[in-house]
Amino acid sequence: MRIYAVSFLIGIGGAALAWLLKFPAPFLTGPAFFVSLAGVLGVKTDVPDIVRNVVFVIIGLALGSSVTPEILAAAAAWPASLIGMCAGVALIMLTGGFMFQRYFAMDRETAYLASSPGHLSYVLGFSTDVGADTAMISMVQSIRVLFLTLLVPVAVALLTDADMTMPIPVDTLLSPMHLGILAVLGTGLGLVFLKLKLPAALLLSSMFVSSFGHGSGLTPGQVPTVLSVIAFVTMGTLIGSRFSGVSLAMLRRAAVAGLLFTLLALVIAVVFAGLVSLFTHLPFLDVIIAFAPGGLETMVAMAAIVQADPAYVALHHVARLFFLSAFVPFVLTWNRNKR
Repeated sequence: MRIYAVSFLIGIGGAALAWLLKFPAPFLTGPAFFVSLAGVLGVKTDVPDIVRNVVFVIIGLALGSSVTPEILAAAAAWPASLIGMCAGVALIMLTGGFMFQRYFAMDRETAYLASSPGHLSYVLGFSTDVGADTAMISMVQSIRVLFLTLLVPVAVALLTDADMTMPIPVDTLLSPMHLGILAVLGTGLGLVFLKLKLPAALLLSSMFVSSFGHGSGLTPGQVPTVLSVIAFVTMGTLIGSRFSGVSLAMLRRAAVAGLLFTLLALVIAVVFAGLVSLFTHLPFLDVIIAFAPGGLETMVAMAAIVQADPAYVALHHVARLFFLSAFVPFVLTWNRNKR
């Protein structure tokens, strides 16, 4: 219990400081940064699984509350967007793998698995089978998620006019009865998704249920702001807790590689997002959040903060994981045959 209490105190303090400093998406980025820093300095941090699951349900309900028939009507342009996203993901992985081999002396398997923009559990499973450096891959991937959590809000603030302070919604709030019904239905469907081994099962199930309720007009209103703030602070704390127990020596070895790869991935994502937005006329804000190669839960939560289209963002991040499920073994097999 002490570890959990310390983690949340650091997370809350980081959120408050980031909010006072007017940092983009303060309730997410503040806890992520300060809890990560604490972990590197030797403080043990963690978030209980039950709390994580509750937070995923809350964020999913909040996301679904912004789905409207008008948003769904714009889905005709999404197939072209999905193709653009897959092309960007492929380029990120191939250029990242080349960079890691050429400039960081990684073997082929480690280089390409470390450059996979997502699907960490899947990638780590491959690493044990092919004899890659699992510790290095895990560190580079964790740094990618952390830096994208910190850099995407900055990029959005610089490239768009979105309000990154998480404004208080002016719409009617969900009634306690409707909120409870959606939470129960979202949790129930989430258990089914867990059985099917879908990524971010509780978040996606809650968003699906909430989207149906709001799109049909059965459950009007927004999730109370206090619940959303608590959920985002917890999400940031969860991201930061990945660095608990990491030594400074190990961090130094992976930090430069992870940071350069994150910047490379973000540049490629911005370029492809710009092209897709130009040719499909989709809002650039929505496309850049959908294309950013961060964690699914983190980027979907970011969509709520900047008020991007949650259905569009979630679909692209889930599609990215399915694409990587096929592309990762293809790249490894292709490279093995080249030898």
